[in-house]
Amino acid sequence: DAQESRGLGDVYKRQILNSFFTGLVIVIGIFRLLILFGVDATTMLAGATIGGLAVALASQDTVKNLIGTIMIFLDKPFHIKDWIEAGEVVGTVEKVGFRSTSVRAADTSVYQIPNSKLSEIVINNKGLRLFRRYNTNLGLRYDTPPELIEAFVKGVRQIIIAHPETRSDSFNVEFTGFGDSALLVMVNVYFKSLAWGIAQSSKHRLHIAIVKLAKELGVDFAFPSTTVTTVSY
Repeated sequence: DAQESRGLGDVYKRQILNSFFTGLVIVIGIFRLLILFGVDATTMLAGATIGGLAVALASQDTVKNLIGTIMIFLDKPFHIKDWIEAGEVVGTVEKVGFRSTSVRAADTSVYQIPNSKLSEIVINNKGLRLFRRYNTNLGLRYDTPPELIEAFVKGVRQIIIAHPETRSDSFNVEFTGFGDSALLVMVNVYFKSLAWGIAQSSKHRLHIAIVKLAKELGVDFAFPSTTVTTVSY
């Protein structure tokens, strides 16, 4: 929903801004504390200038992460609660910090990814998908008559159209080829819900309906087989 998306975007912005202003307050606080203890401001600034190069060299990663944070803030490749793929990390974005972003994987473990890295790699934001795609091949026995293949394909199409959680205006069910041990029927559908649990439940209902159809038509699914030929001399 647009309202929920805006709400998550506001959370996203607040996290980055809070981190930025927290760092700024800490720096200003340290300077004021030193001044209260009698440290001369001119001397302090001069010392900061002299040590600036050393600090800059020692904090290159921090600067990179800061720039990465700014790039994420400007480009908005994801929002809080989006499901993303970032390199080898796959999970839900939980927090965007000043230095890194927290991503919780499906096994509930948490990855801390430096923002400098996130700003450079390809991010697949699955949270922006419109539908969840499911593609599979059904293998029928090679001795299945052509008329049964046709009836099975038409029946699967009707199942998808009648399924409440699949798009009835965009799907494919076709006899696509000849496998090593089976005649291949490709099934390509789109589930309306992006929620993983709901999609698995929808997939279960689809599979059960297809199995029932095959039983009614007398269509058997194939399984890998090997033919052994014995030669006598």
